[in-house]
Amino acid sequence: MSAPFLYDHLGYVALGTPKLDESISFYRDLMGLHLVDQQPGKHVVFRCSDRHADLVLCAHREPGLLRVGMKVKDRGELENAERHLEHKGYHLEPLSSEHRDLFGTGTGFSVMEPRTGLMFDFFDSVRKAQTPFTPTLTQIQRLGHVVIRTRELDPVCETLKSDFNFVVSDYVEDKAAWMRCYPNPLHHSFAVVRDDSEGLHHVNFMVSEIDDIGKARNRLIKAGTEIVFGPGRHKPSGSVFLYFNDPTGMTMEFSYGMEEFPVEGARQPRKLENSAQTMDQWGGLPEPAFARGGRIIRSVTGQ
Repeated sequence: MSAPFLYDHLGYVALGTPKLDESISFYRDLMGLHLVDQQPGKHVVFRCSDRHADLVLCAHREPGLLRVGMKVKDRGELENAERHLEHKGYHLEPLSSEHRDLFGTGTGFSVMEPRTGLMFDFFDSVRKAQTPFTPTLTQIQRLGHVVIRTRELDPVCETLKSDFNFVVSDYVEDKAAWMRCYPNPLHHSFAVVRDDSEGLHHVNFMVSEIDDIGKARNRLIKAGTEIVFGPGRHKPSGSVFLYFNDPTGMTMEFSYGMEEFPVEGARQPRKLENSAQTMDQWGGLPEPAFARGGRIIRSVTGQ
């Protein structure tokens, strides 16, 4: 398939939080992310890979999604992305040296998705961590995907396809769309869900063993963490999932397994039934607090 530019992978997620110190123990001691760097009262950098940063928490008066980082294939593809987005009429802001240092990226730019206000960072390289990532509590494979809520599902999906070059893997008409960053094979790195408010739906971390789902559930319950959905199995990606809320009410997910697509000859997106069975083939239902925490914030520092 032809594409205006080629992605590599989902690079990082930045979240705002009014509970920075409390969140450190949650993400490090309960989820198993490694703390890379912290500036008290300002930000904390975590990783779950051999890269410098996968999740960055920034102090903010309320919880929310600050930005999503996307690694493109190389410098040439970054230039292709820049030309494509400028041709579409977008304003691109070069990543500052301070930004690149915080997130561990090479050259790149930021661009806002116009309907939701979500900031995307595009960059051509990432800084490796000084030591390999060695899982502790949970056998985390990678930062998996980000999902947002929006009132305008169809227009947002069209923008993400035509302007941001995401490819739809599956959808539920009038409800949700799951998208991959071509030619990355994972079923989705980004998804959009129709809702009555704009905001974060959840952030996903993929694990390497199904036992991690059960072990995490018991560990989180013992610590008093709210389990808001699962364990269960999604129909769209085939993943086994567990959703739970962080100290501010933002929803996180551990998942095991995911459909992967070939670069060429991939199946067409499926139109799935809008039913509880689509979201959990095991018949479970989410709690009211599932995917309700966090708005979309338009600033990296929260200032």
